[in-house]
Amino acid sequence: MFVVNNRKLFYILSGILMLGSLVSLLLWGLKPGIDFRGGSLLEVSYAEEAPAKTEVEKTLEEFKVSASVRPTGEEGYIIRMRELSESERAAVIAALSAGGEGLTVERFDSVGPILGQEAAGKSFAAIGLVILCIVLFITFAFRKVSEPVSSWKYGIITIIALVHDVLVPAGVFAYLGHFRGVEVDTLFVTALLVVLGFSVHDTIVVFDRVRENLKVSRETRDKKDFATIVGESIEQTFVRSINTSLTTIFAIAVLYVIGPEITKHFSLALLIGLIAGTYSSIFLASPLLVTVEKWQTKGGEKSR
Repeated sequence: MFVVNNRKLFYILSGILMLGSLVSLLLWGLKPGIDFRGGSLLEVSYAEEAPAKTEVEKTLEEFKVSASVRPTGEEGYIIRMRELSESERAAVIAALSAGGEGLTVERFDSVGPILGQEAAGKSFAAIGLVILCIVLFITFAFRKVSEPVSSWKYGIITIIALVHDVLVPAGVFAYLGHFRGVEVDTLFVTALLVVLGFSVHDTIVVFDRVRENLKVSRETRDKKDFATIVGESIEQTFVRSINTSLTTIFAIAVLYVIGPEITKHFSLALLIGLIAGTYSSIFLASPLLVTVEKWQTKGGEKSR
């Protein structure tokens, strides 16, 4: 009953996280990568000692390509630039080759601005569609639960939790984009979709236990109030939810620490989102059921 009895404290914490994330997004916004704004990405490595980052940046200044240089591995760099023509690409690689020994082009990707805008639109449309499908599924799955909280209200509460789970990592990446130059790409959107799936899984586990306990309570006529049933349901699923999330979080943390540079931001988005999703399923979505039920009770008493 600890979570239910202290639900206002958890609401305040969730409110602070969501408000801080929203302010971060409004102030700075997400910094789009080449997947969304168009441009070129060049990854190079050197067989021997690589030139200093400042030297690479100085070399690229003369080409006026608006380059963003980030080290990768021990002897390599990932360089993000505006969209390059074939001649510019060859000139940039030649200039970088002159700055160090044994340059190897690991990859080169180029995305036009029109394709970038289309990718951005489809990515965020996908997030909205996934949330809608999840809500419809929960409403259908809990259609036989009408008392004391209607099935569609389970869906509304799920929306609140999912918005929380998307908003928190987005806010963190807006902050990192402004102060650290971290960009978001299609991998970031993929991470958000994965987070939505994990979060709704944890939420459904608790909601389903509430449904089962409501059924048992009606059959045995033990006259437990709804807050007690929700509190017991959280306690019965708490260890399972935490253990399931922790095993995934540990795996993602290892990927973030020792994984390749290209997946670090993807791993970070997953870490933040999974932690936020685990928190919201237990400490936000489930207690909201109790709050909604109490609002209904007060409304019913006033109407008499």
